[in-house]
Amino acid sequence: MSVVLLCLHQSADVFIAESTGKRISGVMATVESKLFEQISGNEEKTQQSSRKVGLVLVGLTGGAAIGLSIIAAPFVAPALRKICLPYVPATTHQVNNVLRALKGRTGTLVDLGSGDGRIVVAAAKSAKLTGVGVELNPWLVWYSRWLAWKKGVSSSTSFMTHDLWKLNLQQYKNVVIFGVEEMMPDLESKLFQELTADGCVVACRFPLPTWQPIATFGEGIDTVWLYRRPNEDNVQHREDDESFVDNR
Repeated sequence: MSVVLLCLHQSADVFIAESTGKRISGVMATVESKLFEQISGNEEKTQQSSRKVGLVLVGLTGGAAIGLSIIAAPFVAPALRKICLPYVPATTHQVNNVLRALKGRTGTLVDLGSGDGRIVVAAAKSAKLTGVGVELNPWLVWYSRWLAWKKGVSSSTSFMTHDLWKLNLQQYKNVVIFGVEEMMPDLESKLFQELTADGCVVACRFPLPTWQPIATFGEGIDTVWLYRRPNEDNVQHREDDESFVDNR
């Protein structure tokens, strides 16, 4: 009898051990399955997140490139014209020399290729001249308006996005130009045709090719030439030789 009981007891232990082992194995398999699903889910989420981040970066990069192109285009465009008139800010010495040339003048001033508006603003503030800035770059026109407002001369200044070659100069008694050498002959012809008899021209960086200045201020790159409109005989002679034609 005791032998039978011992055998039954041993069989029960084996059965319990096997059952426990199966349950543990089942639990471990379930845990492994859950862990695998969680890891797989995390990896998928990471990949999705990475794709989203990549798309955002591509969108930002593309948007920045388009934005930079829009901003840079007005600054690059002058280089594509027949005569390139780049934006080069006037130095303090150049501004002061222009103001010296305009001393005692009255009437309206126009700055052809006014850039950031500093000449128009300085003339309005120091020489008390009503000023107009003509500039192709719309960003510079908006900046000029802000500068005029900041300096308290917005009521006596105005700025327009316009081609200087298509502007009639008859209404202006004072013309300022920071030009390049290639444009001065054509500009001189335009001035012959449109400048009033009492008008004056202030040329900076490069002089007019055939007009004789009545005064010169500064030296080197800061030189400013002051001109008065020549008499009719000289004008007629110039017009016979070469008339200004706006072919831009």
